[in-house]
Amino acid sequence: MDLHQLYVFTKVVEHKSFSKAAEDIFLSQSTVSSHIHSLEKTLNVNLFDRVGREIVLTPHGERLYQWALKILFLKEQALLDLNQGMTELRGMIRMSASSVPGQYLVPKMVKRFREKFPNATFHINQSSSKFVAEQVLNGSVDIGILGEKYENDKLHFIPLLKEKLVLVTSNQVPMMEKMTIKTITKYPFIMRNSASGTNAAIERVLKRNKIQKEDMNIIAYTDSVQSIIQFVVQDIGISIISEVAAREYAKHNSIKIYELDDFTEERYFYLVYNQNRTLSMISKLFIDEAAKLI
Repeated sequence: MDLHQLYVFTKVVEHKSFSKAAEDIFLSQSTVSSHIHSLEKTLNVNLFDRVGREIVLTPHGERLYQWALKILFLKEQALLDLNQGMTELRGMIRMSASSVPGQYLVPKMVKRFREKFPNATFHINQSSSKFVAEQVLNGSVDIGILGEKYENDKLHFIPLLKEKLVLVTSNQVPMMEKMTIKTITKYPFIMRNSASGTNAAIERVLKRNKIQKEDMNIIAYTDSVQSIIQFVVQDIGISIISEVAAREYAKHNSIKIYELDDFTEERYFYLVYNQNRTLSMISKLFIDEAAKLI
């Protein structure tokens, strides 16, 4: 088997498309198709079923994909051992991040990692914490950065940064002496969507204080922390958000920050990966370095 053909095969699998794989690795679609055809001829098996415009891995293809990842990983280890330096290592890291870490942690982590490994490239998308975990679980990304931990035997979580949630208001709201989770029910409230880590933390505190969501004056739900900030700045409502995000705006006097007396909920931002998947060397290095990159 040709190692380059195996590499092309893994890209077709990951992109679920010959054309997208070709674009990713700077080859023509016909060249990618030729590599896959040669690989199928060498192995005397079909690797993909063509169903209309979609391609679906056959059972042989699924088995080869796992072997290909292991073979290519071994190749990277050999090159790393024989090469002049770590900076020669290259590759794509596919990552998904939830809202807050995606905006405030990931850019810093990428910058510091590329200072050590300048040939690393990243494909990053932003989703809710729950969807980030699902993407890691189904293999559509290598690594997730998120604000909530989900129980699953396949997922391994590494704590990156401990933080807390804070109350934010506009500058037009009068200074508050003492705020509790119960007193905020009197104010118009902007809530994160149900799949976010922030929403999960708020719901835990509400339940602990025997407060129903229906008791709150929720006027909007949103996926975006930036949208929440704009709602708050415009004095449309108050909200509870990550302190990491809130501090960025408070230092420019755009909003006010308060700590709730009975809201002691702290949380971590985590890196998560699927420990049952074979990851590339560059992805494994990012995992090993992650805690030092914050």
